[in-house]
Amino acid sequence: MSSVHQKAAFRRVTLSPLEIGAVVVAVLLVACAVLPQWLAPHPPLAVSPAESFQAPNATHPFGTDDSGRDILSRVIFGARESLTIGLVATLTGLVFGVALGAVAGGSRSRWAAPIRLAADRLIEALFAFPGLLLALLVIAVRGPGLASIVIAVTISTAPGYARMVRGGVRRALTSGAVEAARLQGDRGPRIWSLLVLPEALRPVLVLATLGVGHAVILAAALGFLGLGAPPPAPEWGAMLNAGRPYLTQAWWMTVFPGSMILLVGLTTTAIGRSLERRGRFA
Repeated sequence: MSSVHQKAAFRRVTLSPLEIGAVVVAVLLVACAVLPQWLAPHPPLAVSPAESFQAPNATHPFGTDDSGRDILSRVIFGARESLTIGLVATLTGLVFGVALGAVAGGSRSRWAAPIRLAADRLIEALFAFPGLLLALLVIAVRGPGLASIVIAVTISTAPGYARMVRGGVRRALTSGAVEAARLQGDRGPRIWSLLVLPEALRPVLVLATLGVGHAVILAAALGFLGLGAPPPAPEWGAMLNAGRPYLTQAWWMTVFPGSMILLVGLTTTAIGRSLERRGRFA
């Protein structure tokens, strides 16, 4: 490899300070989700009324809540549930959205027209509802709980993926590369696997990185409304709601869980924007 090519490759893999910080934070969040029992200084459900409303100190760096439970330990254990919801809901929403978008943007044959039209209408109908309202509708039907939140977040995020895939599939099917492949005798499965799907999925995978943060924020909003895991489960949204009555008396009960939600959103946004820039200029 020439020195010019080596320098170009080095520039492509060099990370900015912001990107390095986002990666470090992402690794720490994953560690909290995978090994909370190793990182938390106290059991997250241990109640100690004598230690209630303690401000941040050496023993309890994030303070304690109204029941004397350690906020830092609850925040660390809360990462597992919040990130699990975010990752699972994003993955299922991505699969559902890609399938729906591919059908809506796919074949122009006459026999496929009713299916394509039905998929189009379903995407627009789901997209017409605000994400939180659609999630509340799902939970109203199924009832609160972790599974309901995953389903609610999946259904509320899938239309965005579906619309993007639909547009990407339609652009790819009318591109010069696909027309050339057809003239060379290539048929549907080969064209879709080599030309259409890679082109349509490239921006969606970047959007899915941003979607993890969006899913965590949406799940926290549902938890704040009391529709997530039942108390005293260490869930960030529920912790925000529990600390709301004591905002002036014990600010740490809301500031630290809220900061974690914000941190997840900022981290996934930074990583997603970085992937988008690198994909655009690669």
